Amino acid sequence: MRSSTGRWVSGDDFFGRDRELQVLEARVRDRNHVLLTGQRRMGKTSIARELGGRLERKGWVFLFADIEGAICAEDVVKSLAEAVHPVRSISSRLATGMRHWISESVEEVSAQDFGVKIRAGLDAGSWRTFGGQLLGECATHDKPVLLVLDELPIFLKRMLREQGGGHRVDEFLSWLRGALQAVGGGSRSLIVSGSIGLRPLVNRLGIPDRINYLDSVRIGPWDRETSVRCFRRLAASHALPVEEGVAEAVYDALGIGIPHHVQSFFARLRDFAVMQGRRSVTVRDVGEVYRNELLGPSGQSDLVHYETRLKDGLEDGNYSIAMEILAEAATQGAFSPAARVCLRQLYSEVLDDLPGRISDTLEVLVHDGYLEAGESGYRFPSRLLNDWWSARFRDHHAALRDRPRGDRREESL
Repeated sequence: MRSSTGRWVSGDDFFGRDRELQVLEARVRDRNHVLLTGQRRMGKTSIARELGGRLERKGWVFLFADIEGAICAEDVVKSLAEAVHPVRSISSRLATGMRHWISESVEEVSAQDFGVKIRAGLDAGSWRTFGGQLLGECATHDKPVLLVLDELPIFLKRMLREQGGGHRVDEFLSWLRGALQAVGGGSRSLIVSGSIGLRPLVNRLGIPDRINYLDSVRIGPWDRETSVRCFRRLAASHALPVEEGVAEAVYDALGIGIPHHVQSFFARLRDFAVMQGRRSVTVRDVGEVYRNELLGPSGQSDLVHYETRLKDGLEDGNYSIAMEILAEAATQGAFSPAARVCLRQLYSEVLDDLPGRISDTLEVLVHDGYLEAGESGYRFPSRLLNDWWSARFRDHHAALRDRPRGDRREESL
């Protein structure tokens, strides 16, 4: 088992998700369209790719389209065309209808060139027709087809920022739903996944019915036993002796079994042993590496990702609210009901619909794994994220209850 800290994994490197794969495969085999959800860094892309690879070995066609970089619906159709390019019986039929842009045979062009040529023939009036034809060809293929659309929510958020973005998001999701439902008994299944939540996005836009055909499968964190087994397997695979209790100490330091964080912790412990000229890792090393590596400068790239994705998923006003909530939860132990009242009073003069904004923002923060609800308010389930946010804000975040406000009357939220 190789140490992996940034890429999706498969085969012998894939670990600890057999039950989730069983559930997901059963939904796909029953021809359901699936919304794959879960906190960040849970390995959703790895699970989708692993399922696709396993189904391919059983005679399925597996198509994977990462649309994170798309800026319009035409770009999404281009990515779908690139994904379908290796399936000659489908791509050849698609090329026949676009001879003006594709003069060569499909075999003579790469998947990337095929997508570029398809994109040249698409505009605001034609992408629906061609995209519908593409999805229809997949549905009537002689082999069952699994299509994965990865990072769909990021694409929709990017489109939402453009003029008329709400209408364009509605238009795209309505088209996708209609195109998938046009061949109800077809042999094609869709998995939609992404690192920001799709359901909170459509709820905020008031169009939750646009994705009501998607069957949700949520991927949660590993439990303690699975996290410990993964760490021990990594240590054995890399011939790194570890003191008894190291794997358990790693889980306790993290506070939650996020697969990427377990992998990252192992990689940094291994590097620490090499740099110190040590042959093994001790329990004491866990605390030092946690403080100086995971929370230190070298660990920033892992953790800044959380803030970047949050900014991708929220509009400016709600992003400001989210940062206040996270700073409060990290430095005060929880974002309490009283702090919620103070936050509403604090921002009431600069943002409209504060109760709605706060509720929407909390929905995103919980859905995407930053916070979880408890008896005394919202807290970080991940000790690593809590400590990182606390380190960033403890010296310059004043508790919401201590800030001057124009109106200190208590309000019910």
